[in-house]
This record gives sequence, C-alpha cells and structure tokens, in this order.
Amino acid sequence: MQNPSNATPLSRRAVIQKATALGGAALAGSLLSTRARASGALETKAAKLGFIALTDAAPLFVADEKGFFKKHGMTEVEVLKQSSWGTTRDNLVLGSGKGGIDGAHILTPMPYLISTGAVTANNVPVPIQILARLNLGGQCISVGDEYKDLKVGLDTKEFAKALLAKRVKTGKPVNAAMTFPGGTHDMWIRYWMAAGGVDPNKDITTIVVPPAQMVANMKVGSMDTFCVCEPWNRQLINQKIGYTALTTSELWMNHPEKAFAMRADYVSANPNATKALLKAVMEAQMWCEDPANRAEVAEICSRRRWINAPVADVIDRVKGDFDYGTGRVEMNSKFQMRFWKDHASYPFQSHDLWFLTENIRWGYLPANLDTKALIAKVNREDLWREAAKELGVAAKDIPTSTSRGVEKFFDGKVFDPANPKKYLDSLSLKTIKSA
Repeated sequence: MQNPSNATPLSRRAVIQKATALGGAALAGSLLSTRARASGALETKAAKLGFIALTDAAPLFVADEKGFFKKHGMTEVEVLKQSSWGTTRDNLVLGSGKGGIDGAHILTPMPYLISTGAVTANNVPVPIQILARLNLGGQCISVGDEYKDLKVGLDTKEFAKALLAKRVKTGKPVNAAMTFPGGTHDMWIRYWMAAGGVDPNKDITTIVVPPAQMVANMKVGSMDTFCVCEPWNRQLINQKIGYTALTTSELWMNHPEKAFAMRADYVSANPNATKALLKAVMEAQMWCEDPANRAEVAEICSRRRWINAPVADVIDRVKGDFDYGTGRVEMNSKFQMRFWKDHASYPFQSHDLWFLTENIRWGYLPANLDTKALIAKVNREDLWREAAKELGVAAKDIPTSTSRGVEKFFDGKVFDPANPKKYLDSLSLKTIKSA
C-alpha cells in the first residue's frame, strides 16, 4: 500500500472522478472546495452584490470603480441597485442562481431577521452571514418645515405636543417613516421617540418608505418625520421641504449601521472568493475614510449608476460638514460617518446583540430567542480577522475582543453586552412578543 505521505497529488480531473465514484457531484464539489481552500485558489470569480442608493454603500461603489474587486481576483462582480430593502431581502432569498443576489450592502439587523425567517415568505429561514460592518453613524432624522419654529432636536417633548395637536385637529395619524421594519432606521426613530416619552406604537404611526422616495413623500405631506441615510436628508434641505433634527451618532456615538453580508451557502461553497470580496471591501473602506478622498467619494456616489443625485446633495455630509437647516452648522463634525476609523469595519458581536435586543424590545423577535447561538451562526468576525491579517492591517486596528464594551446612549441608558436583560428591563416603552 502506498504511503500517504509519498502519494502523488491528485489532478483536478482525478479528484472529480474519485468523488463521482464514491458518491457523486456533491462529494466532488466538497473535495474541490477543500482543495481550493487549502491552495488559496478562488472557487469563483463571480458574485452579485446588491445595494441601496445611499452614501454608506460607498465602499461597494469604490471597490468596483477603483478596481479593488479585480485586484483580489474577483473579476466578475456585479454591483446591482435594489429598489428597497424589501427587494434586497427577496433577492437574497432567491440567490443568484435563481435571478437574485449573493450578498449585499444591508441594514445590520436584516441578516438576523432573514436567517430566523422573521421577515421572509412563510417564515422560511435563509441563512445569511455578516462579514463586515460597512460604516458607523451617518444617518439622520429629519422633520418637515411645518415644525421649523420648534427646531426639533434630541429632545422630542415639544415635538410630541405638536404631533398630538395635529392628530387631534385632523383626526388622522401622524407618520414617522423608516426603511424596513426592525432595521436600523426603525430602531433609531423608535429609540429617539421613546426616549422623549412618545410611544412609537401608539402615539405615531411608523410607515415603510424606500430611501429614495423619502423626500418626495415628505413634499406631499405623507409623513412628519423620517430616518434615513444621505443624500436624502441633505436633499430635503436643499429643496426647502424640511430640516435635520439630529444625526444618529448624537443618539449613540459611532453606532454600527450597515453591514456587508453574503448568503451562507455562497460563503461555504466559496471561502476563498468570499475572503477576496471581503478584502476588496475593506480596502475600499480605508480609501473612503481618507479625508483626501472624500470629495471623490461624493462624486462617485452621485453618479447615475449609483445614487443618481446632484453632487451638491452628497458632498457636504460625506466630507463631515453638517448644515442642519436651522442655523446650526458643524464643520468636520465628530458625528460624521466612519468607514474605517474607530474600528468601523469590524463586526462586533456586541453590536449585533444590541440590535437583537431592540428587535425583541419592539416585538419583531421572540423574547426567548437564543441570541448567542444565532450570533454564532450569522456573525463571521473570524473571516474579518483572517482578511485583515492577509491585508497587513496593523495589530492595533484589529480588535482583540468580540465586544466593544459597555455602550452609552444620549438619554443616559446603558447597554452592557454581558447583561442585555438589565438594559431591556430599564426601558419603559416596549412591546415584548411572547414566545
């Protein structure tokens, strides 16, 4: 019998023939995947990635425009515009093999909501994995010019009185728009309202509006306030329809926002290609973070194939300059979007836990959810660490913990990842879904 240590390496054809003899195509695929993983060879050069027309998708735009995908061997990547987060969900569920997509720029909670089946047709779970965070902060809550005299900001008390008066006078609901139930924008507007004593389930009506349709809907009076990323908040001001009440990092400094996520079956079948995509996105994040590149980031974002908006609606806030439309102006604001600085790219498990806790708070997920087990399936920080080391990222820029630690919010609330129940119990307004 031949000594395995002296065995001649099998050819690709021999691997397939042996696998077929032992049990067919599935085993052949498994053996080839193992062989490719060991050699570092790309299993595929193709991927279909979705995005929504928002500036926090910039790393995907830049990875495409600046050739980072190609640099890492992914020469057949398609970055495809989605009309809404619901469309992104539906296309992820389909997968590229059925005309959908393999991965996406996505609201951080969505991979969890899809993986549990909470937001899918017939509640069928479709495993999705988070590979990186795309950005920190950078979202805003805007209100219509109808409330300009109030100069609404972090404190919602006077705004709440005005909303109640309007509801009583008209007999119609007042609307707060977000982009997807259980998503980040939903969480920010609910947190903001609830902190001021406004019950987002009773005192207002939350409605879903795709990001690119926010300004048009505010113009016709469909909502009183909305939460979304840029350029739509700035466009609202430029069109003299409303103003910015606050940036969301004022609620929670450097909060996690969008993620880069892929279908779990793509990751499993194409581990090297997945890592190549991840490295391309991470390099693009570094490029976007550089202040010297921010003007070009804005110009790229404004292009027709990406956001398709005037550069004037994009550039200020991409550079970190905020004119709130109320006389308040902050240049190079500490609340600006981060793409790489402050560990912006790292997918901390503690942040995923906060989003799961908030989704439990508002009844989108059951109270008995095994969050630890779910995070272990969805969060792939292990791949991020591998990619970072292969890119030569400095050790100081690679977190040593799965947690960013205790988080503090503008209203004094504290989230300790070691005790999410204590945080949940401290919140007076909530709707817990029974198991």
